[in-house]
Amino acid sequence: MNIVVLTGAGISAESGLKTFRDADGLWEGYNVYDVATPEAWARDPEMVQEFYNMRRKSVLEAEPNAAHFALAELEKSHQVTIITQNIDDLHERAGSTNIVHLHGIITRSQSDMKAELTYPIDGWELKMGEKCELGSQLRPHVVWFGEAVPMIDKAALITSQADLLVIIGTSLQVYPAAGLANMAPPDAEIILIDPKAGEISTNGRYRAIGKKATEGVPELVNELITKD
Repeated sequence: MNIVVLTGAGISAESGLKTFRDADGLWEGYNVYDVATPEAWARDPEMVQEFYNMRRKSVLEAEPNAAHFALAELEKSHQVTIITQNIDDLHERAGSTNIVHLHGIITRSQSDMKAELTYPIDGWELKMGEKCELGSQLRPHVVWFGEAVPMIDKAALITSQADLLVIIGTSLQVYPAAGLANMAPPDAEIILIDPKAGEISTNGRYRAIGKKATEGVPELVNELITKD
């Protein structure tokens, strides 16, 4: 079975990583538009760099949870592709190997001049003055508000070939990622795992599991493995 998994902030929240949507647009005291836009970077790159250094430190201190590990286990019996809106590396650290990061990944940097040039970051701190091979300042490898989502076409193609689409920990409110649910084939099963699944409009097509990720995902994975 070809399983495509779309993960959002809810799965990482259970590892202790905060989300701005749970705090009325504030991300640990910052307005996201002051730290997560190209305009913010142009206006005050030092503040943006420091903000993401702190986020990166939090990511490196966090640990994958039961939902991450269950998805990695699912790879042993099915073809699994994870499309994540999250910028952390928890899926990788749990053992999943086929991951598409829609919004980039915070453990890498990118050239301020050419976004395709990316580099691993050693530790949690990316400093002003660190430059790419073109001589341009390195910034977080993260898609900011107002920027294009370069991986969305690849994600749409992957979703269009799914036998089963599992959506975990996302409100389906952030576009273009939210539109991926509409890309699944008409005969594909869609399962939504979220504590508020019952409140999300699914047009009757989805199977809703109203549980947090650390409960619902292991249960679903066990069900899928047992079916084999």
